[in-house]
Amino acid sequence: MDLKLYYQKIRETESKLRDADPVVVSLATPDGGKAGVLTEAPRAVAAKLVVDGCARLADPEEAKQFRAEREEAKRVADQIEASSKVQLAVLSTAELDRLKNNSRGTKN
Repeated sequence: MDLKLYYQKIRETESKLRDADPVVVSLATPDGGKAGVLTEAPRAVAAKLVVDGCARLADPEEAKQFRAEREEAKRVADQIEASSKVQLAVLSTAELDRLKNNSRGTKN
Protein backbone atom coordinates (compact mmCIF):
# COMPACT_ATOMS: atom_id res chain seq x y z
CA MET A 1 0.00 0.00 0.00
CA ASP A 2 1.31 3.41 -0.95
CA LEU A 3 0.97 5.51 2.22
CA LYS A 4 1.41 8.82 0.39
CA LEU A 5 -1.54 8.01 -1.85
CA TYR A 6 -3.60 6.76 1.11
CA TYR A 7 -3.12 9.94 3.15
CA GLN A 8 -3.61 12.09 0.06
CA LYS A 9 -7.03 10.43 -0.45
CA ILE A 10 -7.91 11.13 3.19
CA ARG A 11 -6.92 14.81 2.83
CA GLU A 12 -8.87 15.16 -0.43
CA THR A 13 -11.95 13.55 1.09
CA GLU A 14 -11.66 15.75 4.18
CA SER A 15 -11.41 18.89 2.06
CA LYS A 16 -14.65 17.96 0.27
CA LEU A 17 -16.61 17.67 3.51
CA ARG A 18 -18.69 20.78 4.17
CA ASP A 19 -19.73 20.17 7.78
CA ALA A 20 -17.35 20.41 10.71
CA ASP A 21 -18.89 17.21 12.08
CA PRO A 22 -20.44 15.26 9.19
CA VAL A 23 -22.82 12.37 9.71
CA VAL A 24 -21.58 9.03 8.43
CA VAL A 25 -23.40 5.73 7.97
CA SER A 26 -21.48 2.57 8.80
CA LEU A 27 -21.07 -0.20 6.26
CA ALA A 28 -20.86 -3.93 6.91
CA THR A 29 -17.23 -4.99 7.26
CA PRO A 30 -15.59 -8.42 7.26
CA ASP A 31 -14.47 -7.92 10.86
CA GLY A 32 -18.06 -7.65 12.11
CA GLY A 33 -18.90 -4.00 11.47
CA LYS A 34 -22.65 -3.40 11.57
CA ALA A 35 -24.21 -1.64 8.59
CA GLY A 36 -26.58 1.31 8.87
CA VAL A 37 -25.44 2.88 12.14
CA LEU A 38 -25.44 6.68 11.90
CA THR A 39 -22.96 8.76 13.87
CA GLU A 40 -21.44 12.19 13.83
CA ALA A 41 -17.66 12.36 13.56
CA PRO A 42 -14.97 15.03 13.18
CA ARG A 43 -14.04 15.70 9.55
CA ALA A 44 -10.68 13.91 9.77
CA VAL A 45 -12.22 10.78 11.28
CA ALA A 46 -15.15 10.79 8.83
CA ALA A 47 -12.74 11.12 5.89
CA LYS A 48 -10.64 8.19 7.15
CA LEU A 49 -13.74 6.02 7.61
CA VAL A 50 -14.91 6.80 4.07
CA VAL A 51 -11.48 6.12 2.52
CA ASP A 52 -11.13 2.87 4.51
CA GLY A 53 -14.54 1.73 3.24
CA CYS A 54 -16.00 1.42 6.75
CA ALA A 55 -18.60 4.16 6.24
CA ARG A 56 -20.24 6.42 3.70
CA LEU A 57 -21.43 9.98 4.07
CA ALA A 58 -25.07 10.27 5.02
CA ASP A 59 -27.28 12.01 2.50
CA PRO A 60 -28.74 15.35 3.67
CA GLU A 61 -32.12 13.84 4.61
CA GLU A 62 -30.50 11.10 6.71
CA ALA A 63 -28.29 13.65 8.46
CA LYS A 64 -31.25 15.95 9.13
CA GLN A 65 -33.31 13.11 10.61
CA PHE A 66 -30.35 11.88 12.71
CA ARG A 67 -29.75 15.33 14.18
CA ALA A 68 -33.48 15.83 14.87
CA GLU A 69 -33.66 12.49 16.71
CA ARG A 70 -30.53 13.34 18.70
CA GLU A 71 -31.97 16.75 19.61
CA GLU A 72 -35.23 15.17 20.78
CA ALA A 73 -33.33 12.61 22.88
CA LYS A 74 -31.35 15.46 24.47
CA ARG A 75 -34.55 17.37 25.25
CA VAL A 76 -36.11 14.31 26.89
CA ALA A 77 -32.94 13.64 28.90
CA ASP A 78 -32.90 17.26 30.08
CA GLN A 79 -36.55 16.99 31.17
CA ILE A 80 -35.85 13.82 33.11
CA GLU A 81 -32.87 15.44 34.79
CA ALA A 82 -34.86 18.55 35.67
CA SER A 83 -37.71 16.49 37.11
CA SER A 84 -35.28 14.62 39.34
CA LYS A 85 -34.21 17.91 40.89
CA VAL A 86 -37.55 18.64 42.57
CA GLN A 87 -36.89 20.42 45.83
CA LEU A 88 -38.75 19.41 48.92
CA ALA A 89 -38.94 21.23 52.23
CA VAL A 90 -39.86 19.47 55.44
CA LEU A 91 -41.92 21.66 57.77
CA SER A 92 -43.01 20.98 61.27
CA THR A 93 -46.71 21.21 62.05
CA ALA A 94 -46.14 24.46 63.93
CA GLU A 95 -44.36 26.03 60.94
CA LEU A 96 -47.14 24.89 58.59
CA ASP A 97 -49.82 26.38 60.87
CA ARG A 98 -47.87 29.63 61.08
CA LEU A 99 -47.59 29.82 57.26
CA LYS A 100 -51.33 29.11 56.88
CA ASN A 101 -52.19 31.83 59.40
CA ASN A 102 -49.90 34.33 57.70
CA SER A 103 -51.39 33.60 54.26
CA ARG A 104 -54.95 34.03 55.61
CA GLY A 105 -54.01 37.36 57.13
CA THR A 106 -52.64 38.69 53.82
CA LYS A 107 -55.72 37.66 51.79
CA ASN A 108 -58.10 39.89 53.68
